[in-house]
Amino acid sequence: MGPFKDIGVDRSGHVALIEIRRPPHNFFDIALIQEIAGALEALDADIGCRAVVLAAQGKSFCAGANFGDGATLNKEGQRPGELNREAAVQHLYLEGNRLFRTRKPIIAAVHGAAVGGGLGLAMVADFRVTCPEARFAANFTRLGFHPGFGLTVTLPAVIGATKAALMFYTSRRVTGEDAHAMGLADVLVPQDQVRAAALTLAAEIAENAPLALVSTRATMRGDLADRVLKATEHELAEQTRLRKTDDFKEGIKATAERRVPNFAGR
Repeated sequence: MGPFKDIGVDRSGHVALIEIRRPPHNFFDIALIQEIAGALEALDADIGCRAVVLAAQGKSFCAGANFGDGATLNKEGQRPGELNREAAVQHLYLEGNRLFRTRKPIIAAVHGAAVGGGLGLAMVADFRVTCPEARFAANFTRLGFHPGFGLTVTLPAVIGATKAALMFYTSRRVTGEDAHAMGLADVLVPQDQVRAAALTLAAEIAENAPLALVSTRATMRGDLADRVLKATEHELAEQTRLRKTDDFKEGIKATAERRVPNFAGR
């Protein structure tokens, strides 16, 4: 398996650990998603692996997609040298869909911020272990555009349509405690115990029959990957439309400048 540039993969007993290594904030791009997908697919083929923990180095779990800092955007809302943003995001979402098609249980160890696409990555997992210091945010409307990474499917599936809408419409940052209370996270522990608790849960899962685990998980997830793929097509179309608006430019600029956006509705 590998070699990998931005992740580490290790297996102890029947539990594998995938560690994202882009500290401090672990922003993702197509290359990183491809590496995670490749590792998960290799672990699917590893008969000794029964469960996987997805963790990260640094301050954040994953602070979102690496789309620049906003200051480098031109008047079309693109970065210099960016030829076809829509095609790039479409490619990213197609690679991201590979994550949903893997077969073994995944536990996300969310020790810090999971923001935007980073929340989408955390929602790939079957379970999330977190801490009071973590922050979960679907901050897309604050940026002036539409949620992505299949979150319009995965988030309501876990916390319900109303709570998902609340996160989308407010772009609020949800604490680890609130995430646990609403069912967004399954285990709440002190920050320095997040990874250990995730590995403990994975080990508990890994005590069970591997063929039965894969079979039961396939039944429980059903057509999730297909529904996510269909959702990302709509999400991308809306993102592409909204990316051309003044509000999107203002949302990106305000975020880069750490100020409240002044949206105009155009």
